[in-house]
This record gives sequence, structure tokens and C-alpha cells, in this order.
Amino acid sequence: MMDYKKLFEDFADQSVFIKSTERPVIDGTQKAALNRKGNILLNSGDVEGARRIFLTTGYSDGLARVGDKYKAQGRPLDALRMYWMAPDRTKAEPVMAQISQVIRNLIQEGEGSPNE
Repeated sequence: MMDYKKLFEDFADQSVFIKSTERPVIDGTQKAALNRKGNILLNSGDVEGARRIFLTTGYSDGLARVGDKYKAQGRPLDALRMYWMAPDRTKAEPVMAQISQVIRNLIQEGEGSPNE
């Protein structure tokens, strides 16, 4: 069995973190307060701050609205990630279609170029 503690001790002097998929346990009152704070941040333009809060609380509507901001900023992959996590398939599907079309175009361009 691998000693993960030892493995991560090797990186102690670097600015790294361990990504966890587990959300912290937050009671309803804390969650509501955090979501309000996230909404304030999002409305004031701090999209990344709002994103961090909404990911922590699992606030679907907030994640979808962060996705909307990313989409408006021309960041379709980031938007798709937020829509997928929301989960809001209605908003995710058009972005997937857009990204698929870009990939198809790149493949077609690649097929038309001479092999080196």
C-alpha cells in the first residue's frame, strides 16, 4: 500500500493542494449565508470567489450562473464545466454542440493539410 502522507511530504515546500470531491459538512444556516455571500460576489463581478463558494455548497443555480458568466466571457469549456456540475443539461448541450463543431472544423482542417 502506498504511503500517501510520505508522498505529499515531498511536495511540502511547493504551493500545491490536494483536490477533494467531498464537500464539507455545512448546516443549512451556514449554507444559506455562504450562498448569499456567493451571490453578492457574483453580482459585484468576483466570479471566481462566487465559484469557490458555490462549489463548496453545491448550489446548482449559482454554478449555472457562473457558467453563464464564463460563456459571456468566451470561456465555453469553463462554462460547460459549471453547467455539468450544476447539473444543467439544458445549458450544457448547446455549449457541447459548439465545442464539437470547433473540433470537427479542426479535424477537417487537419485532413486537408499535407502530411509532414
